[in-house]
Amino acid sequence: MADVETDKGRARKRPRGGRAYGHGPAEAAERAWTPWLVPVLVVAFVAVFVVEMYVNNCPDHAQPFGRCFARFLHRFSFQPIRQNPLLGPSSSTLEKMGALQWIKVVHQNQGWRLVACVWLHAGLIHLLTNMFSLLFIGVRLEQQFGFVRIGVIYLLSGFGGSVLSALLLMNSISVGASGALFGLLGAMFSELIINWTIYSNRVAALLTLLVIIIINLGIGLFPHVDNFAHIGGFVSGFLLGFVLLIQPRVGWMERDDLPPSAQVTSKYKAYQRVLWVIALLLLMAGFASSLVMLFRGVNGNDHCHWCRYLNCVPTSRWSCED
Repeated sequence: MADVETDKGRARKRPRGGRAYGHGPAEAAERAWTPWLVPVLVVAFVAVFVVEMYVNNCPDHAQPFGRCFARFLHRFSFQPIRQNPLLGPSSSTLEKMGALQWIKVVHQNQGWRLVACVWLHAGLIHLLTNMFSLLFIGVRLEQQFGFVRIGVIYLLSGFGGSVLSALLLMNSISVGASGALFGLLGAMFSELIINWTIYSNRVAALLTLLVIIIINLGIGLFPHVDNFAHIGGFVSGFLLGFVLLIQPRVGWMERDDLPPSAQVTSKYKAYQRVLWVIALLLLMAGFASSLVMLFRGVNGNDHCHWCRYLNCVPTSRWSCED
């Protein structure tokens, strides 16, 4: 991600030609924010998973798929591998604790599941994968932009992923923070675009981000992965990045040290303002229309017959049916 310069009562001069996209040793020393939100989120996710396994209590229930895995953990042992290869609780435990399920959200007035499902994980492997990704992406973003903006992007992206998943994945349950993580990726992408003129090696950074995003979305085309949550989270984070991560144009922070003839007169460039307005309008319209459709019981697949292929592409080697 791009390093953000902050004004602490004195101007810092940017090097001619724009800043490099990334961190150097000197840039690292200038970071203004000490990350604490992302580590707290990681601890909270781990704590919730421990509660999941406590509630699950595998040894106390008859197991048609064989013995519990890692029985030395006693109450915290995992469901049989044949039932949950991700090393976690049963589906019924996840449902009990708030897994996303369309019928319960729409017909049983359990809208809280749109938020609760983001805090649950299907297994230890699922948890570790998401937490490493959160630490790798989230800590750097929080160092640059602070906990408020990154926290808002993370939570709203997770919510956006849940809404799209509920609209299009109606016959399965869904859990996990992947939608929120994809929101952070989307925000990185839009931050580079809206602050394009600030950076020097922007084309290389853009191509790198595109490759990472395409690979991760491509993985979601395999069975049993909720790619709708990934896409919903990514689009939400992408729009939120335009709104929340906009940075002043080159020369704005240094304007007091420049002669009047060289001072810039506006904080943002025209294209930044246009992108900011468009993103905000799309964000509000998208959330409003999606929530209205969801709570009216609309099946998103009736309006988008090809959307199912965004979640899983059937081949001769696997089926996309549950």
